[in-house]
Parts: sequence; C-alpha cells; structure tokens
Amino acid sequence: MATLPEQAVDAVGEIFGRHPGHRAVHAKGVLCAGSFTASPAAPSLTRAAHMQGDPVAATVRFSNASGDPEAHDGIPDGRGMAAKLYLQDGTRTDIVTVSARRFFARTPEEFIEFNRTIRRGKGGRPRPDPIRILWYLARHPKAAPAIRALRETKPIPSYARCRYDSLHAFRWIAPDGSSRHVRYSGLPEEGEATISTDEALSRAPDYLRRDIEERFAAGKPIRFTLELQLAEPGDPVDDPRIAWPEDRERVVVGALELTELDTRRERDGDVLVFDPTRVTDGIELTDDPILNFRARAYAVSVERRSGIPPP
Repeated sequence: MATLPEQAVDAVGEIFGRHPGHRAVHAKGVLCAGSFTASPAAPSLTRAAHMQGDPVAATVRFSNASGDPEAHDGIPDGRGMAAKLYLQDGTRTDIVTVSARRFFARTPEEFIEFNRTIRRGKGGRPRPDPIRILWYLARHPKAAPAIRALRETKPIPSYARCRYDSLHAFRWIAPDGSSRHVRYSGLPEEGEATISTDEALSRAPDYLRRDIEERFAAGKPIRFTLELQLAEPGDPVDDPRIAWPEDRERVVVGALELTELDTRRERDGDVLVFDPTRVTDGIELTDDPILNFRARAYAVSVERRSGIPPP
C-alpha cells in the first residue's frame, strides 16, 4: 500500500499526468539569481543569520502551479516564488510563497481528498467535479474561501507583477528570546497586475519566461519587498486555510533583488529543492500538519524526477 506522501504525489499526478524529470507540481518555471538584504527592522524580530542586514546570495524560482511542464502560461493558475538563501556559514534556508493567501486543506489527508475531486481536462486545464467539490466543502467548510479564490484566479502579465504569500506561519525568535508568529508576503515593486484569459492565451506559450529574460537582457532588475504579518494571541498559527485579520501589524523586513537568470543550479545532476521547512536558527516551524508534511512529499517527488532516493 502506498504511503501518505506517495498518495499525495499520485493524486496530483492523476490531474496533470506524470512527467519524468519534472516536479509533481510547479513543474514549469524559471530560475533567477540575485540577493536578499534584510531591513533595519528585521534583527529585532529574529536572530536568524539572513535577517541581520548583510546581503546574502539568492536563487529564486518563479513557477506555475500546474504539474504539466508544457501547459500554456496563459491558463489561469496559481503562481509560485521560491527563494533559496545562501548563508555565510555554508548553510541554506528557503522561503516558499505562492499567489494565494489561503490553502484548501488542513491535513495531508484533506489535500489528497481535494485533489481527487479534480480531473484532467483538455489543454492542461484541471477540471473540477462539481459534485465532489460540494461534498468536500460539506465536510470541510473552512476550505471555502481558498476554493473560491482558486476559481477566481486570473492570468498575470509577468511573474514580477504578482504578490506571493507564505500560507504557513513561522515562529520568529528575537535575540532576547521573545517570539512572534509571522506570515510572509512578497510584494512586487512594480505593483500587482492581471490580464484577461483571452489576452494571456493569445501570447506565446512561454511568455512569462520570455518576460523575465527580456527584463534581464535590458538590464532591468526585478525587486520584491518581504513583508511580515504578525499574529496576535488567539490567531490560528497552524491552519493555512484561515487568514489572519487584515488589521494585524505588518513590518517590512527585507528586499529581494534579482538581476539575471541562474544558470548554475539544476545542471549536471544538480537537484534543487525549495522546502519551507528548511529553516535556520531564529526561525521555527509550527505544528501545521501541511507544513510539516511537505518535506516528506517533496522527497517522493524528488526520487521520481531524479532517481535520487530520500535520505
């Protein structure tokens, strides 16, 4: 019998098909290189090494949520921005964000159940089964805002014009030992923008990658502000389905600047994994079941796309 991580990867594979050599989801993307620099406000919130003000090198992958690497960029879909930061002591830490503020599942079992409500449609478009979706919502009503947001997703003109959120909360530990739970947002310097599906589908199938390439060729960097939302007592910190109230304090803790394509990673057998559970001293995980499940599911996906067994 398949393990729970195997079932999770199989469930998305039923939607998008299996594509050897590619990720189970977020299969299509582009790698960029740049740096992250923490703001003066960051060191008082966490002792984490990358939040002390010195620039650190970064590899960032923009991606489409689909597991089909050939899907047209114009299909309405979630987007991702995952950053790997290279710390001075030789270790690495990851920040993983997506173009959604809520998730549709509370547990790995719910994740599998939800994905089994989706069928593979024509042209790489997932096709929800209305009856199964209604049954899922009847059993898991707190997933309704996330599912509604999925239905309302619009294409974007550029990865650089999209807001990205962490979904999960993390515990930041300050130098004095105090702590706050936070969620991350990557805010585009150019502002957010969407376009119609018709306009998006009229563009080249890889127009999002081409846009990134053209920006760098013209010497135009891509910049994002990293903003925290700070939880108050009583806010749920282990349930990605539930957004915190909008009036919660927000703090800018850094800036991400991308200046070129990253041609060093994912070459010659290099397997690049962005894992939100890869944290460093000064940042801790919560008991969020989905967050803590991700590394196990990624291990299955990595083995299938690369042949490298999990440790």
